[in-house]
Amino acid sequence: MKKFNLITLALASLASTSFTSQAVELHSQIGIEARYFTQDPAQSEQTDTQGAIRGEFEFYWDLGGNGNNFIFKPYFRADSEDSERHLIDIREAMYLHVGDDWEVRAGVGKVFWGVTETLHLVDIINQTDQLAAFDGEEKLGQPMVQLSLIRDWGVLEAFVLPYFREADFAGAEGRLRAPLPILDEAKYEDDDEENHIDFALRWSHTLGDWDVGLSLFDGTSRQAEFLPTVTKDGLALQAFYPQIQQAGLDAQMVSGDWLWKLEAINRTGDLITDYTAAIGGFEYTLVGLFDSDMDLGLVAEYSYDDRDDAGVTANQNDLILGTRWVLNDAESTEVLMGFSQDLDYSDTQSLFIEGSTRVGESTVISLDAWFFTSDDPEEISYNVRKDDFIQLDVAFYF
Repeated sequence: MKKFNLITLALASLASTSFTSQAVELHSQIGIEARYFTQDPAQSEQTDTQGAIRGEFEFYWDLGGNGNNFIFKPYFRADSEDSERHLIDIREAMYLHVGDDWEVRAGVGKVFWGVTETLHLVDIINQTDQLAAFDGEEKLGQPMVQLSLIRDWGVLEAFVLPYFREADFAGAEGRLRAPLPILDEAKYEDDDEENHIDFALRWSHTLGDWDVGLSLFDGTSRQAEFLPTVTKDGLALQAFYPQIQQAGLDAQMVSGDWLWKLEAINRTGDLITDYTAAIGGFEYTLVGLFDSDMDLGLVAEYSYDDRDDAGVTANQNDLILGTRWVLNDAESTEVLMGFSQDLDYSDTQSLFIEGSTRVGESTVISLDAWFFTSDDPEEISYNVRKDDFIQLDVAFYF
């Protein structure tokens, strides 16, 4: 599925004209991105520039009313330098039936859990598309059956996940990667490997000013551990996916101009180090700054991981401060800027900028930038210390 196919790309491009009928709708997006790395690479195979084209097409069918519909979202990506970024994926292929107080979904879908700005600990249903964006917000489609019960005491969602999606990693020419190559073939704790059936359960409810979610997951970890492996070409890393059990909490409170957020998990397993992690903070919005239409949000979050091992997680004891500028103009211009400081390693920081604006009715221009500092080889961020980059993305909507 990951192999890039020019015929499929051509067919997808032909579908880039949107149309609407009584029963079927199509909406499309074609994006072009250019990424420039401001420092010389750590590995000689890597380049200073990288370009990509991507497309996503959303088909929606109303299946004769009565609460039945179907959504299909194919996706493709092609990269100029790193063949490992080539991807053809089904983001969603989901049948939905809506009853009076229940819903059922079946197929390939995407589910998001989480409330915090910089890290989503509880979000575990879908595998992260790590090569789409550095912030981990993009997800691969997940085969699933989901049943939702809507009651006065909250919403209860049950998931059966019959197939696991492995993560993809940058190739030798790609940037933001491990110093050693990662083998294509992964190892699993369970003998069923990617065919292990996972289960998840989530309850969510509004309690006064609070929106609260409690979740449970039992199955294959979406986060790989990496095992050193000797190959005929030398030392490499092999992804290993253990079986885990995770309990999660997410909570969010709105109080005037304040927005308070919290995510926490406890994760256990036979072949992992059991641990607890949390991230929490607030966003305070100055509405109509200086009597203008502009809003300014002040963001602060703190992340903690009791494994206390900076070689395993980059969020073991970190403070993140940021600002969100919302111009409230006709072009929907927004800019988010943030700074992260590792409180255990004073020389480890990162700075990020994310901005977007619309041009005309159907074009969105985005500018992202990440800058990293790390001087300690034992800290996981040391691997990307030379991968500062600026990325320009232009998306055309049809």
